[in-house]
Amino acid sequence: MKNWSIKKKLWLTTSVIILLIGTMMIWLTYFLYQSLYVEKQVEMLLQQGKQMETSYYEHGATPAFFEQLETINWLNDPAEIQMLYTDDPMLLSSGTPFEPFSAEQLITYEERQQMLEGETIVLIRPHPLFQQDILGIAIPLLEDDLLNGALFLSMPLSQMYEPFQQIQFLLYSAGITLLFVVIFIVARTIRNISDPLHEMKQLSSKMASGDFSERIAEDRGGEELVQLAKSFNSLSSALNEVETNRREFLANVSHELRTPLSYMKGYVEAVEEGVIEPKKGLMIIQKESERLERIVHDLLDLAQLEGDSYPLKKEPIALAQLIHDVCTSFEYTIHKTNVQISLQLDEEIIIFADYDRLEQVIRNLLDNALRFTPAGKKITITLQSQANEVKLSIHDQGSGIPKADLPAITERFYRVDKGRTRKDGGTGLGLAIVSQIIKRHDGTLTIESTEGIGTSVTIFLPTNISEQSYPFG
Repeated sequence: MKNWSIKKKLWLTTSVIILLIGTMMIWLTYFLYQSLYVEKQVEMLLQQGKQMETSYYEHGATPAFFEQLETINWLNDPAEIQMLYTDDPMLLSSGTPFEPFSAEQLITYEERQQMLEGETIVLIRPHPLFQQDILGIAIPLLEDDLLNGALFLSMPLSQMYEPFQQIQFLLYSAGITLLFVVIFIVARTIRNISDPLHEMKQLSSKMASGDFSERIAEDRGGEELVQLAKSFNSLSSALNEVETNRREFLANVSHELRTPLSYMKGYVEAVEEGVIEPKKGLMIIQKESERLERIVHDLLDLAQLEGDSYPLKKEPIALAQLIHDVCTSFEYTIHKTNVQISLQLDEEIIIFADYDRLEQVIRNLLDNALRFTPAGKKITITLQSQANEVKLSIHDQGSGIPKADLPAITERFYRVDKGRTRKDGGTGLGLAIVSQIIKRHDGTLTIESTEGIGTSVTIFLPTNISEQSYPFG
């Protein structure tokens, strides 16, 4: 049974329950007939028999006794109850009271011996006259411990069968109807339970082979199966998304790595063939190798940040000072591009964060802003405190980002203008890294942009610093 399917186990359990219910119904039918109805008739016969027994002991076999006997027989329907008296108990053994069927025995020898000991006999056997079963009671009449006579009361069992047969018919009809109803309900229940589970089994096999396209119906079975189906579909969708992202990631990585490697290989061959000068070829090869190094470095960074095990070295940071330091490192680029930088910083803001990672965030965002902001335009960096968080905003007056591209701007290797980004040395991973770093700091990142006007990148970070962790003053 351990290796049986759920469907087989449910049917086995149901069959056992139906068998138990059927057994109980049969027992209940017998109990109602034997214990309640037959015993009630026996009590009635005993009551009338004891009444005549008392009359016999009071009057003896006198005309008054026989008159009372005839009165009882007259009051009772002869087809229902018959009372006989004999002063010779041997006649009951021979069946003489039922002439002309005296050859039939009414009581057995063993029962007559019990009557000699004063015991009342209750019996059910064929009636020698009417060819039907009767319920009979033989009451011994004793004088000085001698059996001087007997009273025999009988009634045909058909009188008891007829009303009970109606009850039996109703009970069996109700039982059979109930059985079919139970089987129908159980069959539907088992189907509603086993079919979704069977589908999940088949779907899991397909998922194991890499097919995440199919889904399970979420409107069958009980609440638990509905929730399980929803969870299963969510898992399938998540795995499908993971698989899609994995394939896209591998395709993007192979493409991004293939480009600088192809350039390097091509220029090596060109130098060997003397098509270009060695110095120029080496400069291009060096540039592409640096680009390849940046891609690999960014990929490692992103893989670490997406893993939950990567530790952040959080410490109290004067965020305004960090922004000043990053801007200072970009002085040459700022001067070269002739872009103005406007700083509006709250110098007193202290946050608890990873210094190196936040510096990486600000460098990436400022680098993007400088790359796409025309000469003579301005980049504004603001830092302010509000409630239990700080707001850092970098707004440029660059070319902007199309509205359709904004939802995917933080995805890996996503480029709005692939040609220009590759020319400028971007890897397409910068904003993805920024997004992951902000998430790891429990912050939020929003990007708003209008083509031809500029882009605003806003970061919200929790202050979450206490006086105990503050190292200054």
